[in-house]
Amino acid sequence: MGTWKETERMDIDTCIEGRRSIRAFKPEPVDDSIINEALRMANLAPSAGNLQARDFIVVKDAATKATLAKAAYDEEFVRSAPVVVVVCANLQRISHYGERGRTLYCIQDSSAAIENLILFLHNKGIGSVWVGAFDEAAVRTALHVPSEARPIAMIPLGHPAEKGTKTGRIPLDRIVHKEKW
Repeated sequence: MGTWKETERMDIDTCIEGRRSIRAFKPEPVDDSIINEALRMANLAPSAGNLQARDFIVVKDAATKATLAKAAYDEEFVRSAPVVVVVCANLQRISHYGERGRTLYCIQDSSAAIENLILFLHNKGIGSVWVGAFDEAAVRTALHVPSEARPIAMIPLGHPAEKGTKTGRIPLDRIVHKEKW
């Protein structure tokens, strides 16, 4: 398997509109150059005060993925993904902003990074799914996450073994408010 080439790109509209949650993966590994570049792109996301209050744990070990799958309420696709990236909010790095930084800004920083990550992966033909439903304490223990960080999401990723399903969206006239709610 070769490494990705910088010239392999789709336009942003196609990328956003075409991304799907992928929960079935081929067993083949994902090239480290794609993972590394995806993480670089994730860290380019906006962040409060440019503090980049997020950290990434890349998991490939089968036993650790099995533990993460159990923590995610026995979701088999977490175990079967070649890679799981666990995104953690860094509470220490955001401490400059006090309580709001620890309860909101670091979550926003992490979420923006996750969006960059999954869009970049989709652009490179790698499927992923954003998993937020998991036992946080179990993930913390399995990955030795320090107290100054908080697991926010798990992103199982790999070469897709399915196309994913296009889901509907609430019409904009129901969710966009002008001037006031």
